[in-house]
Parts: sequence; structure tokens; C-alpha cells
Amino acid sequence: DDRPGNLCVDWQRGDWDAAGQAIAQCKHQVRLRTPVSRVAAMPMEPRNAVARPLGDGRMELLCSHQNPIALRPALAKAFGMEPAQIRCISGDVGGAFGMKSGPLREECILFWAARRLDRAVRWQAGRSESFLSDEAGRDMRITSELGLDAAGNFVAMRFGVEMNAGAYVSSRTLFMLSNYGGVAGVYRTPLIAGRMQAFLTHTVPPAPYRGAGRPEATLAVEALIDRAARDCGFDRVDLRRRNLIPQEAMPWQSPFLFNYDCGDFARVMEAGLARADVGGFAARKAESAARGRVRGLGIAMCVETAGGLYSQPGQDHSSAEVHADGSVTLAVGTFSAGSGLETALTDLAAKAFDLPPARIIYRQGDTDLLDRGRGMGGSAAMPQGIAAMQDAVTKAIDKARAVAGEVLEAAAADIEYAAGEFRIAGTDRRVGIEAVAAEAAQRGIRLLGEGSFAPEAPTFPNGCHVCEVEIDPETGHCAIVSYAAVEDIGTVVNPQLAAGQIHGGVVQGLGQVLFEELRYAPGDGQLLTGSFMDYAMPRASDVPMMECGFEQVPTRINPMGVKGVGEAGSVGALAAGMSAVTDALAELGVESFAMPAAPGRVWDAIQRARQPE
Repeated sequence: DDRPGNLCVDWQRGDWDAAGQAIAQCKHQVRLRTPVSRVAAMPMEPRNAVARPLGDGRMELLCSHQNPIALRPALAKAFGMEPAQIRCISGDVGGAFGMKSGPLREECILFWAARRLDRAVRWQAGRSESFLSDEAGRDMRITSELGLDAAGNFVAMRFGVEMNAGAYVSSRTLFMLSNYGGVAGVYRTPLIAGRMQAFLTHTVPPAPYRGAGRPEATLAVEALIDRAARDCGFDRVDLRRRNLIPQEAMPWQSPFLFNYDCGDFARVMEAGLARADVGGFAARKAESAARGRVRGLGIAMCVETAGGLYSQPGQDHSSAEVHADGSVTLAVGTFSAGSGLETALTDLAAKAFDLPPARIIYRQGDTDLLDRGRGMGGSAAMPQGIAAMQDAVTKAIDKARAVAGEVLEAAAADIEYAAGEFRIAGTDRRVGIEAVAAEAAQRGIRLLGEGSFAPEAPTFPNGCHVCEVEIDPETGHCAIVSYAAVEDIGTVVNPQLAAGQIHGGVVQGLGQVLFEELRYAPGDGQLLTGSFMDYAMPRASDVPMMECGFEQVPTRINPMGVKGVGEAGSVGALAAGMSAVTDALAELGVESFAMPAAPGRVWDAIQRARQPE
């Protein structure tokens, strides 16, 4: 606030003055300030890399990165090389969460040193080094305003974001702008305006962190609705229900960035409330009170953009090659960093080839094998990756069909394919796919299909998250005691993997609600949370068993109707968790509270509320 010259980004969307005037004329006016703490990505495996010359003028970089395909041209540009002179490889990276997505300083320095010394050079970050130098997540203050009429209909909203840009502006800082359309939520607000300002500070710049603006946007609008219900005398559930965008209104152009192609928000909300047994909350609250605890209920309706950037969804690529032994190498341009994507894509490729999954060889993260693709990020692996894979499989089978036609002495149009065999339609003359591949190899033909998919627009997963917490007023301890989430991620390809993604995202969101915060000394900027002794991470004992369900509303943006699930859990959890905490604290007289809900902070807030004015 006292360094106005540090302003480095000033972005606005919508008519700020008109929204303010509309709010001022409303029967009910609500204003809320929501701080969002700075957190560390803390993947299981810290960043590391090995750079080495290959002896033929080429260089190789083996690194812990979620998009080696994009890293290659960045390195080529920086060092004046051709992309073909560089091989980037990334395997199992032990988690990434967005922090491992850009061309970072250490990879560039390592690459330079290996070229200069003409030998392999290795580097691995220690955990304290990661706390100090890894790009961080979140870290902003959001001031939001809402105007409602006498019946509780939303008339206008306005959101002002002040973001910590770190010591210098990164392209990935600006990337998060495309996700702030989530402040419109699932509601039919006629007028919305937003302004985002970023300020330079002494800290490390932020990077996309699981959600990259989506959780913050959802927190802003859902916290604002909770405050409106509390201050204006509305029921929280009814207020949301009254303002939901109806399914029959789809597609819906939001007044703030997004155009929702489909969705049934009312159905998702009712399913979420039922799964969480919100109707039984009063009884559970009374039981907690009998034990001297205060129970809070949190509700969050969330919608996010997925499948690529809103303004430019991008394109994914894949290749499939059939070999003479009957195996198939599937190379994908997307990337799995622990999501189980390889399981889903392998199963889908096996079904497309009508072969056992054991015959599919999954490969990712090697630019010598596939040099095009979008890597991992933005929950785009399934919306884009599946379609690219299916295109590659179709082309590989078509190439094989042409060879099979020559082997069987029939026109390719008369050749049918099923269960790994080609046969002439209406006859018993057939040949196996491995024999076709062997014949193709003898003729110098590769049965290689190269596929791609570029969606016309992003997708919009959405959900309803319900959280319950218990607070001990005497110690300030806050415990998550119940959590339920119902998500519309379009067609659910693998329910178990999808639920796992939601669980992981929820835990990350709740970790920020309860414990996680990167802190610096106010005087000299010294990092105060440089190890796990100071920076608390959620453990299994901190999170209850979760209820997870799906309401499938397929999208028409891609052939399978999938919307994406990678960030769904974190998008809803931050808002639902803080909603529950503030609900419980409101009963104790605490009017405002900033995350995280660590025991000392909660206890202090309760004591201040108890003191007479």
C-alpha cells in the first residue's frame, strides 16, 4: 500500500463505475475483504535435473518438469539452437501442481554449464532451497462487493484483486488472469466488473498452483454470498438456489469472461447437499455443543475453466505405432505427474485398438519420441488428450487396413477390423494385426498414426462442496469432521481415478485452510517458514473420509464429453473449508477471519471477540 510505484499489472474487465452505481442503488449492499495466503507447492520430489552433451552437437536435459515439450523450444531460443538439437526428457516427477511448468532458472543454468564444460552436470534442490526459491502459489487480497434486491436476487458484483507479483513479473503470473472468470460463479448476476492489480515485492514470483486463480475466484464469490446471507437475513442455501443459472438457459454468457456451454447447477447442488446430509446438520451441531465444541457448516458452489486457457485452449498431439510383435507404442503430448493418466489413456487406447491393455506401451515426456503436445496443466489431459489419442489410433488402423487389403488381395474399403484382426467383410479370410505390421516393416512402411485435437473452446467442470468443522473454543483447535463433494466433470472415464483426483485436490485446499502459509519477517523479508518444522502440511489424520459423487452432464466440446477433473477438488475446497470455519467462528462473535485456521490464530480471534468494546 505504501509503495504505489511497485504496481506492475493493472487489468480490468467490465464497467467498474456502472457496477458500483448499481450496487449503491440496491436494497442490500455487502462488502468483504478476503486475504488469500501464500503457499508452497511442495511436491513429493523437489526439482532436479541432469544436462549432458550427446556428442553430436545435441544436448539432453533430463528434468523434473511437467511439460518438457514446451521446455525444448524455450531452451533453443535462449541458447540460439535449433529445437531438433535438444532432447528433453521427464519421467515420474513426484508431483508438480503447476510449479514445475515453466522454463526455470536452474534448468537454464545447468544447460549452459553442461555445454560450457562439455560434460554432464547434475543439480537437485534441497527442501529448504525449495521453500526459499520455488515459485509460490496464491497470495493476494480480494475486495468484493455485492448488491441484492429486497428478494435476494443478485443485481451486481464487483471484485478488486491485489496480487503479490514477487520480485519480477513472470509470464506465469499473467497466465492466472484467464481463470478469474470464476468470480461469476454459477449465478445469473446481470452485471459484474473486476480489476486485478499486481505489485512487485521482495518475494519469489507466484506460479500456477493447482487451480491457478480458480480457487481464489470461487472463494471470493462464495464468501461474499455467505456474508450477504448473514448480514441481510437470508438462508445461505436458499440464497444460492434462488440465483443459480438454470439448465434451460444454457449456453450462458457470463457478464465476466466465461461462456458456459452446458451445466445443470441445480442438480449438482441438490446432489451435493443430499450427499452431505445438510438436513441433519442441526442434530450434529447440537451433539458437538454438548461436548463443548462449535460446529460450522461450509457450502461452496464452484465452476472453473478447464481443457486449456480460456482465450486460447491450444492443441494436443499423440502418436500410435503398431509393431510386428503385436504391441503398440502410444506416445502422448500430455503428461501424467501422478494423476493416473497413463492408466486411463492405456485402457482407452486398448479399447480403440480392441486389444488387451498389456499390449499398449505408454510413453510420455520424451521430445525425441513426440515433439508436439501441451504437457500437463489446466485439467486438459482428458478433454484434449483423449481426442488426440483416438485420432492417432484411427490413423494407425487405417494405415494397417491398407496393408491388410494388399495382403488379403481386397480393397481397403472392404476390410473390417476387430479384436486385433483384419478380415474381408462377409468372409472368413483374415490376418492378424501383428502379421500386417510385419509385412509393413518388410515394405519399409511404419504403421504410425499421428493425431491431434484442438478444441473450439474450454470446458466448464462444476461442483458442490460441503464441509463441516469443529472448533474447540478453549484451545482454538479446528478439525475437519466431514467433507462431501459432488462434481460434474462431464463423462467420467475412470471413476476411481477421478475420485482420487478430487480427494487430492480437496486435501490441498484444506491444507491451506488449516495450516499452510509461507511467512516472511516484516522488517527484512527473511523467510520464516524454511522447513517442515515451520510450514505445516496436512496429514491423513487431519482429513476425514470423504464422500464423493458425480453428476454427468457431457460437453459437446470434445468427442467423449469429458470436462476435466485435475483441479476440481482444490477449486471447491478452499471456499468450502473457509465457509465452515467462518460459520463456526461467527457463533463465537468473530466477524472476520483470515486463513489459515491454525489454533493460535483461531484462539486469538475468539479472545478478541470476547473482549468488551
